[in-house]
Amino acid sequence: MKIDGRPYRTIWLADDGWSVEIIDQTRLPHDFAIARLTTVEEAAHAIRAMLVRGAPLIGATAAYGMALAAREAPDDKSLSQASDRLLETRPTAINLRWALERMRRRLAELAPADRAAAAYDEAAALCDEDVAFNESIGTHGADLIRQASEKAGGRVVNVLTHCNAGWLATVDWGTALSPIYKAFEEGIPLHVWVDETRPRNQGASLTAWELNHHGVPHTVVVDNVGGHLMQHGMVDLCITGTDRTTASGDVCNKIGTYLKALAAHDNGVPFYVALPSPTIDWTIEDGVRQIPIEQRDGSEVSALTGRTADGRIETVTVTPEGSPVANYAFDVTPARLVTGLITERGVCPASREGLRSLFPTS
Repeated sequence: MKIDGRPYRTIWLADDGWSVEIIDQTRLPHDFAIARLTTVEEAAHAIRAMLVRGAPLIGATAAYGMALAAREAPDDKSLSQASDRLLETRPTAINLRWALERMRRRLAELAPADRAAAAYDEAAALCDEDVAFNESIGTHGADLIRQASEKAGGRVVNVLTHCNAGWLATVDWGTALSPIYKAFEEGIPLHVWVDETRPRNQGASLTAWELNHHGVPHTVVVDNVGGHLMQHGMVDLCITGTDRTTASGDVCNKIGTYLKALAAHDNGVPFYVALPSPTIDWTIEDGVRQIPIEQRDGSEVSALTGRTADGRIETVTVTPEGSPVANYAFDVTPARLVTGLITERGVCPASREGLRSLFPTS
């Protein structure tokens, strides 16, 4: 995607040919900054501290983290320690584990002297694959927006999304926003309701920033407005992303997604979830009971960062001193509330049978 006319991915190899550069998403939307990663420890910090976030991008960063580790120490013990270090950074997003397992399988079959070059090649291939998957998701999802437009007689289609599942959450294109970008480029009239997405405000700070730079009509709303909009016929469909999808079609996503799905179900609004296949965890069935839910530091809830009237970036506390804070980062939406899953191979029902119809050998 483009920023001020210049194409960017979220992660890329630096000009020196070995270090890795990323967009520091903790600085957005007020400051566009590039961070450089030179060690596996720096890659792990980037994931844990959310300089990068979104399941696909977390996986891509972990892959390059393994390449940095292989460049420094390609022996079995060092690579195993590097993988463990990266794996512990974020427990919910399945792409992290998938990417690390892919990298370790590739490197295990090689002599230590050959591992660094192969690791960089594999990480680059993983990133290119993610871009292709997400662009395909956009093509399939745009069909749904086109159908909604035709059903509405050609008027503006209102899409509600939650958190950020745009190109900033992936290597490029995004998952939930990819259909929106594709439909927008086709000239389908649309408008996006952007949930603020507390805590961390990924909707207000990242999704709105993306859409604004791309010229897509959008409006930022607080998280609790979604149900009201649906009650008054102001949402034609919802599209969100997911950090982990079970074999039975349950989806785990940013906290608050479940409540949007309930409101959509109550108001007859289609609720779609967009995901590349590496986000599917084929080993589990029950998302509520089996997906580990990350609990992050309470300061993400008790503090807010923004730009003051005189241009300074400041962090302020919004809760009373001494009040405890619980910060559950994700929730699980049961498959029964999901209209369909948008994957790189097409749209399917949120069920084991639906997923197997597209991925019979997984």
